[in-house]
Amino acid sequence: MQPDPIQIIEAGVLPPPAGAVSLLGGKAFNLVVLAAMGLPVPPGFVLPTSLCAQWIANGPPPMEEFRARVAGPLSRLEQATGLAFGDARRPLLVAVRSGPPISMPGMLDTVLNVGLTRATLPGMMAQTGDPRLVWDCYARLVSSYGQVVHGLDPAPFEDASASALLAGQAGTLSDLDTLSLRGLALRYLDIFEEMSERAFPDTPMEQLVQSVDAVFRSWESDRAKTYRRIRNLTDLPGTAVTVQRMVYGNSGPKSGSGVGFTRDPATGEKRLYLDFSFNAQGDDVVSGRRRVTPATTLARIMPQVAQSLEHFARQIEDRFHDMQDFEFTVEDGRLFMLQTRAGKRSAWARLKIAVDMVREGLIGVDEALRQLEGLNYTAITRRRVVGPHGQAIAEGTPAGIGAATGAIAMSADVARQFAQQGRPAILVSNDVLTEDIEGIASAEGLLAAHGGRTSHAAVVARELGKVAIVGCADLAVAPDRKSCLIAGRRFDSGADITLDGESGCIYEGRITVDEVRPYDELATVEAWLRARAADAGDSLP
Repeated sequence: MQPDPIQIIEAGVLPPPAGAVSLLGGKAFNLVVLAAMGLPVPPGFVLPTSLCAQWIANGPPPMEEFRARVAGPLSRLEQATGLAFGDARRPLLVAVRSGPPISMPGMLDTVLNVGLTRATLPGMMAQTGDPRLVWDCYARLVSSYGQVVHGLDPAPFEDASASALLAGQAGTLSDLDTLSLRGLALRYLDIFEEMSERAFPDTPMEQLVQSVDAVFRSWESDRAKTYRRIRNLTDLPGTAVTVQRMVYGNSGPKSGSGVGFTRDPATGEKRLYLDFSFNAQGDDVVSGRRRVTPATTLARIMPQVAQSLEHFARQIEDRFHDMQDFEFTVEDGRLFMLQTRAGKRSAWARLKIAVDMVREGLIGVDEALRQLEGLNYTAITRRRVVGPHGQAIAEGTPAGIGAATGAIAMSADVARQFAQQGRPAILVSNDVLTEDIEGIASAEGLLAAHGGRTSHAAVVARELGKVAIVGCADLAVAPDRKSCLIAGRRFDSGADITLDGESGCIYEGRITVDEVRPYDELATVEAWLRARAADAGDSLP
């Protein structure tokens, strides 16, 4: 049997038929659509979902077989970019990303900066004129490759980066100078060799095939299987793998990466919901390990980029007829779209968006009811803190709506134990990570010191109806996860706190909450259902 053809992503390629999403995965399918619309999309190609089970069962194919399989698409990518994979003078670096048919935010793996080696480092420095960028990319590659491809413990890499920050008197890695990043990259190489007992691969094609293998294998990771179980996602063929030219959000003050929603995924309001990090790659935003910049700052510093995002948001909503969650990178002032997909949203937002889109003429009633299938209308409520509740002990960025009261749990296991005891829990952590999917699902709310509203874990929490507050600068969880400091006050595991997901305030103890319901939208949907029943000759109870 001939293998399924590899899809090309580049301007001028016609969109595939709708049924191809099962083969290409949602990410690649939508990228081809965006490119056909004329939006700026880095070129690339897609290894289809039909390869996923084969790779998981048998591992990567022999190098020559893989090389032959990607030779045509890789050559086309080189022609589109004017770069060459593994070339010492004008090296092409690629991102290797997952893409299942149905979105699974943060549950599968990605490897960036693939193709950077000792041989291609000088060429990239000459090509970009930016040695700081090159050493930053190399450090990122070695660290992520070690953890994703070889499953190495992240702790030694994190310790090395903490030491580099301390020595460089820097707040974040983006603040480090060229010499510091060079030293960090070399230290990462030593850590990789010490832990894996092998040298870091210095052949771009080996990096590529092993990265593809790791992304395919992440389909069977614990967090991915847990997410599919929680969301009842069965009979999926696996993930596709998208290989794209790297664009560099970490190339200076006029660069960065971000995530946006075309509407507020918590409330459903029609306004751009955006997080952005300057001088950062995409993983910095979605990983939940970094605080992000308000959209107003982006608009002030790069107004043309902000205006383009507003325009693109309307374009992609009009094209896909649904609220969209998109990722983007700005490289030296130039905007690139990296992804769009139907945005995960709260039940409240799901209802409001469907009703509003019908009123705007964007979709019809039948499509709105299709988007609302399976929604429990009687359970759509929004909790609010009411009555006297004293002074908030800290504040963060609200990443959802509603309010939640519960016992502090600083690990997924403790949150699950509290839930089994019938005790509501608040999952409290330094970083909001998708690895905590079990804890997020078990808890009533989520509080994190780092991360933004659009980090993958915050997206998942919102979809599961959890109250979430992120980026709480006054929070620090102890290494043993048995206590935490909130604004300098110690709280032990099991202590009660309340999260106000409307304001981002955190309160000590339990506070009275009430519930409101979206009566206007519920009445509209009820009228639709009655009209449909009347047309069908039925009646509603």
